[in-house]
Amino acid sequence: MYSLNTHVRSLGTVALVSLAFAACASTGATFRSGVGDTFLEHPPWLAGADASLVGGDSARLGHLPIAFQRGASESANFDAASGAGSAVESILAEMNAYLDSLGSATALTIRLVEGGRVSAVAHRASTSPPDVQFGCLTELGLPGNDCAERGDSALGRGRQHMRLAVGRPSPEWTAWVNEVMGAQGVSRTLVLTLEVGHYLPRQRGLRGAKEVELGTGHTQSLPWLTSLETPVAVLQLTGAIVGGDGRAIRIGAEGFALRRTRLAVSALGGAELLGEEDVAESRTARRDDLPGRPLAWQVAMRHLVANLTGRRELAP
Repeated sequence: MYSLNTHVRSLGTVALVSLAFAACASTGATFRSGVGDTFLEHPPWLAGADASLVGGDSARLGHLPIAFQRGASESANFDAASGAGSAVESILAEMNAYLDSLGSATALTIRLVEGGRVSAVAHRASTSPPDVQFGCLTELGLPGNDCAERGDSALGRGRQHMRLAVGRPSPEWTAWVNEVMGAQGVSRTLVLTLEVGHYLPRQRGLRGAKEVELGTGHTQSLPWLTSLETPVAVLQLTGAIVGGDGRAIRIGAEGFALRRTRLAVSALGGAELLGEEDVAESRTARRDDLPGRPLAWQVAMRHLVANLTGRRELAP
């Protein structure tokens, strides 16, 4: 289920609203979605057409507000709350303001409220947008299933691939976004989503240090006794550049915060969920490894937008 906390741009007024997306994002099949399933060993987590073909032509690029996707990698009941007053609502407001400030694309005007009620446009916007799927390889290859056995080696130093794919949007969503793009003079649109994914740790060096590669230039160390078979819950941004036909042209993902599983839980083969407190902490978590200690989520967004649009000046 999608939850959209977004800017409403109507008659020069900007407000913040919460709109629950009723459609299940996992229903979108990846067949003929525009970008085929891609299996990557290391970041950057990207697939599709070369970025120069996205931002380097005459196509004017728009962007939609960032949404939170519940149930991206597990049952929606296990995800952090995303309603009014939640940490998810707060970070989405900050992310949308930051995305607007980057100037990488034109913010598309969407009238979500008319006469005090959710508009017909908003209802159409809520019908199964493109679903960028990123995380560990899963059992049977299906989103929402448990991570498959590593298959590399007991030491966890072998080749380990992550799956990046995108599900087709619904015909209703495609028709809606095509109308919005045509009315506002853009031919391609950037669609970003905040969600939780599952990554498997890897091991490196003679001492067997454990780590998780979250995104471009971002590796997070884990306690030495962390189980290599236990996935780590990661708060991530996924994104796609789509055309007026709803098909993806280029897709990607960037993780920026994780939930460490306590050793006692990991020893039993369990993994801890990423909850409200973790999302709240991610709002202010900083990259101490970078000059100026920027916010981790801002670094992730800049990398993702730059990698998808070809706007290299945005990269940190």
